Amino acid sequence: MTKPTIFIDADACPVKKETINIATRNKIEVYIVSNGGIRPSTNPIVKTIVVDAGPDEADNWIVTNINKNDIVITADILLSGRCIAKGGWVISHNGESLTEDNIGRKTASRNLMFEIRSANPFHQGTGKEFIKLDRIRYINKLEKLVQTIKKSL
Repeated sequence: MTKPTIFIDADACPVKKETINIATRNKIEVYIVSNGGIRPSTNPIVKTIVVDAGPDEADNWIVTNINKNDIVITADILLSGRCIAKGGWVISHNGESLTEDNIGRKTASRNLMFEIRSANPFHQGTGKEFIKLDRIRYINKLEKLVQTIKKSL
């Protein structure tokens, strides 16, 4: 088994810098995947991937390229489910692990909220603000996951 790779679904990801720091310390390759507008990193372990414009192009690239035990950083529930199905580990930017145990519930909740927003165009998103505690939780979760995977190699 080889070292894991980290894939960042980069559009609107607030923890790219933290991910790169942890990956650098652990010598893990990182792919930052987006439709563009992301400044390439000068760090040699970081690869910037720009995919064609389109709603799921970055997601499709990630799913095509991940392997078992790779780590995906995303808040996208549908992408998370696809990555989990391939044996990947998924962490959202607020430090929440998405797993086989909770992805069904997360998908159902996502679909319900989509229906509510569709039925009432005046219902605006009530997303939580990204706070310092979320960043700390994320750093701790990613570091712990990396160490767990490294011990299992």
